[in-house]
Amino acid sequence: MRPPKRGVTVGEDRPLRKGWTTGACATAATKAALTALTTGAFPDPVTITLPRGGTAAFCLAHEHLAADFAEAAIIKDAGDDPDVTHGATVRVRVRWGASGVRFFAGSGVGTVTRPGLPLAVGEPAINPVPRAMMETAVAEVAGRAAVDITVSIDGGAALAEKTWNGRLGIVGGLSILGTTGVVRPFSCAAWIHSIHRGVDVARAANLSHIAAATGATSEAAVRAALGLPLHALIDMGDFAGGLLKYVRAHPVKTLTIAGGFAKLSKLAAGALDLHSARSAVDTAALAALATEEGAAEPLAARIREAPTGLAALEFAQVEGLDLAAAVARRAQQAATAVAGPAVAIEIMVVSRAGAILAWGRPSVSRAEGTPE
Repeated sequence: MRPPKRGVTVGEDRPLRKGWTTGACATAATKAALTALTTGAFPDPVTITLPRGGTAAFCLAHEHLAADFAEAAIIKDAGDDPDVTHGATVRVRVRWGASGVRFFAGSGVGTVTRPGLPLAVGEPAINPVPRAMMETAVAEVAGRAAVDITVSIDGGAALAEKTWNGRLGIVGGLSILGTTGVVRPFSCAAWIHSIHRGVDVARAANLSHIAAATGATSEAAVRAALGLPLHALIDMGDFAGGLLKYVRAHPVKTLTIAGGFAKLSKLAAGALDLHSARSAVDTAALAALATEEGAAEPLAARIREAPTGLAALEFAQVEGLDLAAAVARRAQQAATAVAGPAVAIEIMVVSRAGAILAWGRPSVSRAEGTPE
């Protein structure tokens, strides 16, 4: 079964099509290969049990049976989700082992080199749920047999360069992921998962200061300003809520959030998803904020009617009003309300050219030495 080509526009007359995680594909390939190693024949399609119930069937893209091992491959179909691993070939080779079920990283699958992930340093980057899925498949086919499982992804090392793996300390390739086996189109679960793991890795490295950015320009600005190591930088994208809620439960001493004026004005207004399709710049709120900063009504009216957040900022700049600083202060307050008082939040507003327009920091009590 070939996955559909990417770039096809999804019509409004049908729901978005779900897909399968790399963990589900690896499990299907494991079950097919182990069945062949046990019986001499590959099941095609092969059916697996999903973690939350139900089953899924996969057609094989490759099969090979040798004297001492069997190998099967699945082409990952991510459905209508823009997943970097869509269309990738997930290969699994199984052979009888010495003790229990053991996992190995083949070509294109990374190895963990930094603490903080749910896997020990030196382990193949095959996450706990996919491991459990493959262990279940082994039990279904061969009971308590000792089996060695090597997972590979064709071209995985190149694909990994488009992911966070390098920052997380996963080298050599991709991770085998998935908690349900199912990819929900545009759920962005993988991105938020990466944000959480980025915080975990930073905490495990005892970093007291991390920075999150909405994009490449703001990340470059915050890194230049703070001199933080790469593994202290979080590619937050539009998911401010996913980050702030996580650091509330897993705090760091200081978190700097860097982004453009428009996105951070959304955060200042209380939005936690900063994507243009899910939140809009509230120019009325910007006008009210400008008024609080001393803007006369004519300027406030222009800001209120501004077509974009950038236009509102330019109107204020012409009149000498530092609206970027006001947005930074308000965004700092909004972010702190979500993250909680244990985390000192800083907000850095960055221009499209990469210049720092404003840097909002928490007020600090000199007597206490902590954010007020």
